[in-house]
Amino acid sequence: MTSIMCGENVAKQLSLVPLSNDTVSRRIQAMSENVIQTLVERIKDSPYFSIQLDETTDVADLANLLVFVRYEYEKATHEDFLFCQSLQTRTTAEHIFQLVNALFQETGLDWKKCVGVCTDGARAMTGRHSGVVARIREVAPDVQWTHCSIHREALAVKRMPAELKAVLDTAVKAVNFIKSRPMHARLFHVLCDEMGSEHVQLLLHTEVRWLSRGKVLSRLFELHREVQVFLQDKSFPLSGVFDDTLWLSQLAYLSDIFSRMNELNLGLQGLSTSAFDGQDKISAMLKKLELFQIKIRTGDVSAFPNLETFLSDNDLRLADQVRDNIAEHLKSLRQQFAEYFLAIVQGNTWMRNPFVVKAYDVLEENLSALEQELLIELSCDETLKSTFRGQTLLDFWMQRRGEYPALSDKAVRFLIPFATTYLCEKGFSSLACIKNKYRSRLDAEPSLRLKLTAIDPDIANHCSKC
Repeated sequence: MTSIMCGENVAKQLSLVPLSNDTVSRRIQAMSENVIQTLVERIKDSPYFSIQLDETTDVADLANLLVFVRYEYEKATHEDFLFCQSLQTRTTAEHIFQLVNALFQETGLDWKKCVGVCTDGARAMTGRHSGVVARIREVAPDVQWTHCSIHREALAVKRMPAELKAVLDTAVKAVNFIKSRPMHARLFHVLCDEMGSEHVQLLLHTEVRWLSRGKVLSRLFELHREVQVFLQDKSFPLSGVFDDTLWLSQLAYLSDIFSRMNELNLGLQGLSTSAFDGQDKISAMLKKLELFQIKIRTGDVSAFPNLETFLSDNDLRLADQVRDNIAEHLKSLRQQFAEYFLAIVQGNTWMRNPFVVKAYDVLEENLSALEQELLIELSCDETLKSTFRGQTLLDFWMQRRGEYPALSDKAVRFLIPFATTYLCEKGFSSLACIKNKYRSRLDAEPSLRLKLTAIDPDIANHCSKC
């Protein structure tokens, strides 16, 4: 590979370097240290930064804490991997805080510049008196805590009417009966192949996967005829439900509504997201749920394609019992979303688009008299308006620090906190690949850093010192 990319002379020189596992490990460690040094220098130069953190258990049963950071560098937003450390004993709030605090003290990072921390809603993270967030507020009084929007969405969809919950539980049992036994899975594969099905396997349900429920139900409904044949052949006690049109109607609805929840979940994920982005997605879902509720009351199932197709193919009408269960579930979803996302963004609408504010709008914002006048002045700047759409919101306000420092400062402090722990969840996937059963004792942080960082290590400088 070196011969092709760099030429024969370089390949010959490289072949003279003896490489061993220790040599490779030292190279990875050195490049990782180079990256963290660069990252720390950038964070120190940033006026503000925010962090997101989460912990998970790896293949060696060690609890790993992942922390990501969002900061300003060269008047633009950057997000990067800060560190990954194992929690050797307990995973209490104090242990987690001490691990993060030790890194800050070792690298000289200033807690007072930290204006945002994003976590899930676990008690260790959010406890009022001794949670991680409470401990961080002791050293960073102005820090803003954000409950991850993706976790909130997962919590909001958990509740459902008893009859629909029974349908879901039965569906999971049927899937597990096939998927948890290798021979059953192989036989079901052959059956689906013989019946000419597009898919030949069911998907296994797991509570800890965000998209699991929607995908499992969609696949089960798609293969419900094949599942019915297989379960009847195996004399499975619950096989009779696949002959029940009421049960299948509710299964079709669940596959549709949780597919919608999956779409929302994916919409909340991504890089450089802010509280406003989450607000848009949740507001749209609340209005959709209201629309679905109005439609279902009249028997209109066009919002649910699997249910509509099932009723049409079997020449059925929507049963009153099923309609009532669906309407109750949609109402419950709206209430849950409103409860978990009620205060997702309060005020500060001028940050989102300063070019549409009116004089009476400015009076309603929490701004000083001078800031109100500066906002009016900015709103009439046509040159800035032409560049507004071509930038992220946070980058736009970062670049206004020289002209409108007071407004820029307020906007950046509000927008720089993470809205989700998406990067941590993404990092856990990389950790699972790097630290597998063949490398369970590995110190994964150097490799994980090189995998996740957005900073290119200074390889030329590093090689010159070798």
